[in-house]
Amino acid sequence: MHPRRSERSLYRKRNENSQPLGQWVAEQRRAHGAGEMSAQRAQRLERLGMVWSVADERFQENLEAAKAYFEEHWTLCAPRTATALDQPIGQWLSNLRRPGALDGHPEWKAALEAVDEHWNPGWPPPWQRHYAALRALLADEQGRIDARADIPPGVTVHGMDIGRWLARQRTPKGWEGLAAGQRELLEAIGITPPPPGQAEPAKAPGTAVNAFEKGVAALARYKARTGSVTVPRGHVERIVLDGEEHAIKLGVWLTNTKTRRAKLTTDKRRQLADLGLHWATTEEAA
Repeated sequence: MHPRRSERSLYRKRNENSQPLGQWVAEQRRAHGAGEMSAQRAQRLERLGMVWSVADERFQENLEAAKAYFEEHWTLCAPRTATALDQPIGQWLSNLRRPGALDGHPEWKAALEAVDEHWNPGWPPPWQRHYAALRALLADEQGRIDARADIPPGVTVHGMDIGRWLARQRTPKGWEGLAAGQRELLEAIGITPPPPGQAEPAKAPGTAVNAFEKGVAALARYKARTGSVTVPRGHVERIVLDGEEHAIKLGVWLTNTKTRRAKLTTDKRRQLADLGLHWATTEEAA
């Protein structure tokens, strides 16, 4: 029974008693907490749906929202702005991750860990969000993980470039910088460290690569929202990559990219074509 409906039921049970319901409920909670209430009365109130602790009631409401978030995102390391079931679940979880926030509430900690063992990891929450998104990409319909799946840079989930992030984890420098627990999580889904002595891959000029990847991510987000890849020249698309927000002048980027399409690599043209830009596979504009 819903707590508020239960309290109304308690009020109806008391009929003509003139004491305000809220005051009466508060008195029952005080008596129960002080050990002044008989077990029989406590059981009668509990059968009516009595909630002894307001804090516990609020925790349970937020926990249900957290479970809904986990079902969609595979993690409770939600960004502060995240919501679920109309609850500001991201800020709530962030508050609970603060040192000492769960002191005196071991049952709350156990309940959160039952949903997500790594809800409060010993490493930055954004890393855990990327890892959870990677697991979701690698899982089949039965939830089995296939680490052989190709996830190149530019593959995004919830605004995160998972392909690019994965490539960094697999470099010698990236792997060396991980905590033991992070390595264990990656190895559990088949992501292995680079061979000893493997050199860092050659990098293309950073600004050009980053600009293209941001443009592709912005176009993918625009298409997902509007169902179209026809973008007004002045349109600006806001995206989040690796935890940072970027304002992409998508219309201008598309025009410039189309003009330089002959200089694009085969992989870049394929990414554009996959998004629905047919001119990316021809020398003539569609």
